[in-house]
Amino acid sequence: MRDWENTSWAAGISSDAVIQNVGKLIAKRMLELTRSGDSIILLAGRGHNGDDAHAALPHLADRHATLINVTDPALATETLGRLVETMETDRRTWIVDGLFGIGLNRQLSDDWIGLINTINATDLPVLAVDSPSGLNVESGEPAGAAIRAVVTLTVGAVKAGLLTDKAKPYVGRLEVASQIGLVEHLLISDLYWTVAEDFANFPPRRPVESHKGTYGHLAIFAGSMGCHGASVLATQGAQRAQPGLITIWTQPSVYVPVAAHLRAAMVHSWKPAQSLPKSISGFLIGPGLADDDLTDEFKNEMRALWLETPLPVVVDASALDWIPSGPVPSHAIRVITPHPGEAARMIGVPTEHLQADRPGCLRALSRRFGDCWVVLKGHQTLVGKASGNIFVNSSGNPFLAQGGSGDILAGYIGGLLAQPQLQANALRSIRFAVWEHGAAADRLSASIPNWTPEELVRELGR
Repeated sequence: MRDWENTSWAAGISSDAVIQNVGKLIAKRMLELTRSGDSIILLAGRGHNGDDAHAALPHLADRHATLINVTDPALATETLGRLVETMETDRRTWIVDGLFGIGLNRQLSDDWIGLINTINATDLPVLAVDSPSGLNVESGEPAGAAIRAVVTLTVGAVKAGLLTDKAKPYVGRLEVASQIGLVEHLLISDLYWTVAEDFANFPPRRPVESHKGTYGHLAIFAGSMGCHGASVLATQGAQRAQPGLITIWTQPSVYVPVAAHLRAAMVHSWKPAQSLPKSISGFLIGPGLADDDLTDEFKNEMRALWLETPLPVVVDASALDWIPSGPVPSHAIRVITPHPGEAARMIGVPTEHLQADRPGCLRALSRRFGDCWVVLKGHQTLVGKASGNIFVNSSGNPFLAQGGSGDILAGYIGGLLAQPQLQANALRSIRFAVWEHGAAADRLSASIPNWTPEELVRELGR
């Protein structure tokens, strides 16, 4: 960011103009987060983050906005305390944190720590400008204390430290104000931030002369005793991707309830060594497959699919524990979708180790399982493989942390990759599935505070 800014100033871009742009973007986001008459407290430090907070003030129409210039943290602590006491309890109040930016490279003094602790103790929602004050943007560690933001609106591009596991309790929801008026500039990184604009005109328009066969046939192996609902949700997630046909093979013990829940999908009871339709163009293995209800013969057939078929294979849930490592057919699309606990088991490391280096562990997973695509789920889901770029997903919220949401995602990925025209760019299809899954959750959370996975299925793709 420093290089980018210096390049911009050398090209004649005015730093004041950029600050004014950032101020407008801060105000725009605050207007989205609040309602007419709500209160906003802007805390402006002595650096450019403080200038950004100043620039936001004129654009906060219909809000009770108060600016506190913070030069003496002890005095600011007293001022903030008195101000919060006078706030109307029936009005929502937000704090804009414009105290420190990326220049912080030292431990904070006791007075600054006291101010930050006071801000956190108010329990008011905070929007942090660029970075939560007190957080080292390279290491992701607090310099004695750090603001616990609900939203961090980082400026220009994501700073690497904001993506670390240590930073997550402070960053909250990470958003990027990228169009701030700097010159065009190439940022060199192997981490890329996924945004909605990446999927303009995707999925592509369907030709009017097409038919079911044009859009592929997804085969799903899912569902066992006690877990049949996962197979239903995975199938419904796949239907939202709209492949031409979907057939699910489920364990004999749950054939009846699975078949009773599905209408458009074809449902079969799995039998050993059965022949599969030649029309199949992709496979999903795993949702709701409990080990107690599976035979070795079934597992071996699934392993053989992973190792041998040239068609796309997506593996999720318990099947991740018994797919084989090693090479797969050249150019065959392989996708695994582990959550952190599953991923840690697959490469034999503690979950804490995996969370501390999610990109590195994603690459290790891909190398172990035939250079496959990895969807490493969790906060800011990662998509990538052993080499090349890794994409950090920007959508989604904590309400995805409920049983069934992962099954829906696996089905949606499988439903997209079964379509021949979407296999040509498997990475974009996978990234779109992950982003849209999170975006659907965000849309639901904006209107329904207690939505369920069944509602997520209905929202997916809208």
